[in-house]
Amino acid sequence: MEFLEPRTEVAEQKILCCECGTLVAPNPANMCVACIRTRVDVSEGIPKQAILHFCRFCERYLQPPNTWIPCTLESRELLALCLKKLKGLNKVRLVDASFIWTEPHSKRVKVNITIQGEAMGAILQQSFVVEYTVHYQMCEVCCRQKGSDGEAWKALVQIRQRTVHKKTLFYLEQLILKHEMHRDAMTIKETEGGINFYYTAKNNARKMVDFLLSVIPCQYKTSQELVSHDIQSNVFNYKYTYFVEITPICKDEVVCLTGGISRYLNHMAQIAICTRISDNIHLMDPCTLKIGQLNSTQFFKDQFGAICHQKQLREFMVMNVEPIRSKEKQYGPHSTKHVLADVWVLPLNCLGTDDDEIHTRSHLGGVLQCGDYVLGFDVEHAVVNNPIFDKVKQRPDIILVKKIYPNKMKRNKGRNFKLKRMQRMTSVSETATENGDYNDFLEDLEEDPDLRKNVNMYKKEEWMAEAEEVLAPRVGLEELLDELDLSAAPAETDEQGNMLTEGA
Repeated sequence: MEFLEPRTEVAEQKILCCECGTLVAPNPANMCVACIRTRVDVSEGIPKQAILHFCRFCERYLQPPNTWIPCTLESRELLALCLKKLKGLNKVRLVDASFIWTEPHSKRVKVNITIQGEAMGAILQQSFVVEYTVHYQMCEVCCRQKGSDGEAWKALVQIRQRTVHKKTLFYLEQLILKHEMHRDAMTIKETEGGINFYYTAKNNARKMVDFLLSVIPCQYKTSQELVSHDIQSNVFNYKYTYFVEITPICKDEVVCLTGGISRYLNHMAQIAICTRISDNIHLMDPCTLKIGQLNSTQFFKDQFGAICHQKQLREFMVMNVEPIRSKEKQYGPHSTKHVLADVWVLPLNCLGTDDDEIHTRSHLGGVLQCGDYVLGFDVEHAVVNNPIFDKVKQRPDIILVKKIYPNKMKRNKGRNFKLKRMQRMTSVSETATENGDYNDFLEDLEEDPDLRKNVNMYKKEEWMAEAEEVLAPRVGLEELLDELDLSAAPAETDEQGNMLTEGA
């Protein structure tokens, strides 16, 4: 039988609270937790009221120092923003935080916060409510956009072209949309003869000017205006303006070249046709198929003008076509996309009369057949106010420019694609002439595959299937893009069914 020693257990020592007399474990304060909580406030130093700045126009909140973030009521983003506004919260341990429901129009946001902190050797947990007052304040972007009469811009790009139609501007708009060069603009305004882009920084305006110089023949001029001047810090506040002038030569226009330009283009005939506008001006002699290119520097150094634009062309009916198969050696660059032919035409108003057919040589031998309609410039009966044209000795009687197709209205309704348009402020009313120019631009896209390479075209959901019977060039479905809409709301469209995109 073994002897077991008795176990001696030491009882935990307790003391009486000096305030209420409750038995508690010894601590430096000699007080219970309840009494310590009545004497010590763990949330001391944390403000119970704060201010939130809210922009009513873009519905964003200010995150100091100068960042505006979009938040919805009772969202995680707004809760994080509210907690960052509280000073002293990093000195305690955050246990929980939640919103207390308030009326949406009350301009009050209440947050219930639970924290833990150490006081007098004890860990205390406390909950309190912080009330945020919402103050309205416009952000920088909205302040500049809503400024009186647009006076808040920093840099302005003015795009102008002196022509009677807007086909080149429509093409430029598609280039800007494809490369998303309109994103940095705070406001886009359409004026008579061009478009204005307003920017908040000079670098963004300069970026737009560099883009225009790379995609279209143009030149620019700069100017600056002193807005304010701080003498003490020697700071100057300027407004910068870039005036971009696009060459007045457009596609399918008959031009009269100067002698210097004609010699530069390997002695091309002075009366030529503009076949395309890219970063250069593409010219062609319709009688010899000789081609040439001019950049903006060469054009503005020795300028020439158009003697006939598309609205002045006359309609003819093709009576006979005979392709020319010449084996003579040709010097200089010549077009391989066109076929030279002898064409006999008759004006539409002379059909059924005894007038003789008019003979001319044209570059449209590959697309013209007997009975087709074609637009041409009647050089013999035209009145041209151009001193260079008066000195030209060898002139063709008629210059055929492009083939036209019947049933134009049915062709417009049966178009199977649509284009995006920039959302801009217009200071001029949209006229029927502008709508006609836009339809002509869409027809050029259908007829010219090279022009379509730089344009994003989207599938059109509703279009007339009867239009397939129209004998005219069409855009294949393989060249069209599917419209991607990430929002549930339908996209805004104009009267012609074109999509509108934001300008800033």
